[in-house]
Amino acid sequence: MNNVIAMILAGGAGPGLAALTARRPESAVPFAGKYRVIDFPLSNCVNSDIYNVAVLTQYMPRPLNEHIRSGKPWDLDRSSGGVRLLQPYQTRPGEGLWEKGSADALRFNLDVVEESGASQVLVLSGNHIYKMNYQHLIEFHRSHKADVTIAVRPVSPHQTYRYGMVATDADGRITKFEEKPRRTRSTLASMGIYVFDADMLADCLTGVGQQHHDLGGKIIPQLVNKKRVYAYEFEGYWANVGTIPAYFEANMALLADIPALDLNDPRWTIHTRSEQYPPVWFSDDVRTHTNLFSDGARIWGEVTRSVIGPGVVIEPGATVTDSIIMNDAVVKSGAVVDRAILDKSVVVGAKAVVGFGDDNHPNPAMPGILNTGVTIVGQKSRIPEGVRLGRNVVIGIGVSEADFPDDIVPSGASIGWK
Repeated sequence: MNNVIAMILAGGAGPGLAALTARRPESAVPFAGKYRVIDFPLSNCVNSDIYNVAVLTQYMPRPLNEHIRSGKPWDLDRSSGGVRLLQPYQTRPGEGLWEKGSADALRFNLDVVEESGASQVLVLSGNHIYKMNYQHLIEFHRSHKADVTIAVRPVSPHQTYRYGMVATDADGRITKFEEKPRRTRSTLASMGIYVFDADMLADCLTGVGQQHHDLGGKIIPQLVNKKRVYAYEFEGYWANVGTIPAYFEANMALLADIPALDLNDPRWTIHTRSEQYPPVWFSDDVRTHTNLFSDGARIWGEVTRSVIGPGVVIEPGATVTDSIIMNDAVVKSGAVVDRAILDKSVVVGAKAVVGFGDDNHPNPAMPGILNTGVTIVGQKSRIPEGVRLGRNVVIGIGVSEADFPDDIVPSGASIGWK
């Protein structure tokens, strides 16, 4: 894999994740307690013997920079190759020509591809959760003498509007590509994972291709009609966690007796930058059932079917159910957290309730996404003692006790967000 360079598109703002991406790109959002979403494509690269990796940032890149740094946890701190974080820039001073999409991000960094001397360019998304051996994908690309290969997977007919849908012939060559069609006979969805011959990538992004900002909207459909574009069908677990329902469900799926995504597989380690926390600690009378706990958590209360991040404190008498609690959050005595996501360093006051009742009134800011009953509390916010938050509530970043006008926040309400 020495002649392959991986380009990870990790700059997405992630509006579908509400307050979770108010101060970070979606690729930097914590997942499964101790990881970040970006850890999965990075780990897939090194596990596939690809050690020349560029991470293309855009929206609020600092959290990614701090997490990846030199790339040492992934064995990417190398003098030759390794990982590079590429920031957006103006193409010409004074003209304000900034990146506007995935094609732009690649176009503005074609010099990196050229200088690498790579024959193939592996283009990845930074907001997907999966384990894939990219060697098999690249070998498929080479054996079919393809110009472009797209990783695909079957999806339900009810989900086709979310993806680029492809139709293939008997040999796997793509004969049709439709970007997020309302109706289609195709059943194979693009995973946003591509292999380009390096010369082909440069050709399709320059010249006439300069007017297009995204790969899926115009560039890929045009290539299907002119070049050898093939589909590589992937059969393993894969999740796009770009919305609150998808993110929540992907975390909860880890709690199954036999999860579809095995994080304990020694043959395919998911690497991350781990902070120095002590071991998880439980009190004598703690009650827990079907959870995922991370280092440094200190548990006195009752925790059921939840993902608990590093350094989280659940005080005596507190109850956490069906929830995701991120790093260093505190749930104080007697508080209840039910079907909620608490971001980093959140404090839930004593006897407060986050997620109560059966009213699933959608949040009007994002009714198509914030409608599954999950309540979200942004980083460093503090829920006052005794306050009750309903379903589909969003609390923004750094909200204080004084920002709560009443003791009850009804379902679908927002404080400090939008």
